[in-house]
Amino acid sequence: MSTTKVSARWTGEELKFIGTDGGGHQINLSKDEFRPAQLLLLGLAGCTGMDVVSILQKKRQKITSLEIQITGQQPDDYPKPYQIIDVHFIVKGENIDPDAVGRAIGLSESKYCIVSQTLQHTPEIKTSYSVEN
Repeated sequence: MSTTKVSARWTGEELKFIGTDGGGHQINLSKDEFRPAQLLLLGLAGCTGMDVVSILQKKRQKITSLEIQITGQQPDDYPKPYQIIDVHFIVKGENIDPDAVGRAIGLSESKYCIVSQTLQHTPEIKTSYSVEN
């Protein structure tokens, strides 16, 4: 089993955090910048987008543009988990086969996209903590 590690460090200001991945790349998290729940949706868009581009290129589809628009619907009361996530793909290119696009999206959702697979299944979440003085 492979392992992925990320961290979020509080900056000491309001509710601002800096998220860091295993490669040292950073992103700002706060209510005024990327919010964690938005990143969940953005992760889905990026993950499935990479899959679809790769699959369509292997199928020799001449795509020139791919945009993934995602809308997440949440209840008004906390904890506000997403109840519905709508994913819309806009594919542009030359003589694109709509069936090839549909198959690529289906393969991403059912087989390749880690984020999609995680959202479709409930992962076990284990929590621990330490206190340092």
